[in-house]
Amino acid sequence: MDAFYRSLGDGRYESSVATAGPWSPESQHAGPPSGLLGAVLEQHAPREGFRIARVTLEIPRPVPVAELEVRATVRHSTARTELLDGEITAGGRTVMLARAWRVVASPHDTPTLRHGPPPPGVPDDQTAVLEVPGIHTGGYLSAMEWRFADGAAFLDDGPGTAWVRQRIPLIADAEDTPLTRALTLADSNWAVGSELDVVRQLVINTDVTVALHRDPVGEWLCLRSETAASPDGSGLAAGRLDDLAGDCGRVLQTLLVAGR
Repeated sequence: MDAFYRSLGDGRYESSVATAGPWSPESQHAGPPSGLLGAVLEQHAPREGFRIARVTLEIPRPVPVAELEVRATVRHSTARTELLDGEITAGGRTVMLARAWRVVASPHDTPTLRHGPPPPGVPDDQTAVLEVPGIHTGGYLSAMEWRFADGAAFLDDGPGTAWVRQRIPLIADAEDTPLTRALTLADSNWAVGSELDVVRQLVINTDVTVALHRDPVGEWLCLRSETAASPDGSGLAAGRLDDLAGDCGRVLQTLLVAGR
């Protein structure tokens, strides 16, 4: 597992076993394909002085651990903004969609605004990936390094806080970027802050939105996540994204909550 993906050229990518999610070794965790779409969006017709400020990813069906084809287009462009579309297909079927805003970077004299306490420091001890019956831990969960705050772990009731970094690059022979690191992690937001009984109920996110007011710096990223839910409604996972210097963005996910 030297990388999550290997480029085959012409927008095609080979998926490694490291992309596999917790539910099946044949289906990907949505983190790596989110990062892959982010990489392709960044590389598509880049503009000097612009940055991608927000990405929303739609997950209509599971992403297979298989060859993927990734495409990006500019849907709308002005002097200061661009709206980008992205798509991943596998075997001719759409498995993930993206829409992103690329905007002119804010001026140097823009004030630095932060609210709320800073994140805790990176814990010294690595959090072990739990061996839970029926959960596949040999893919994405093992390809990321997890350090939960206050001795917590997966499946502990949230809200939760975890520092995380990739053990392997997103794409072989390519540099990770602040955006791709954030997107590769973001789908884990609801699991870090899980407060619903995933044994009794089916809980799965249908989307991921990542909004960054600045580019994260470094390999360590922190998610401070919590869950909201209502009877006869749905779930919502909201997270604050930090790097070692503090707040850099937000993560939001819609959660399908259903009986098993």
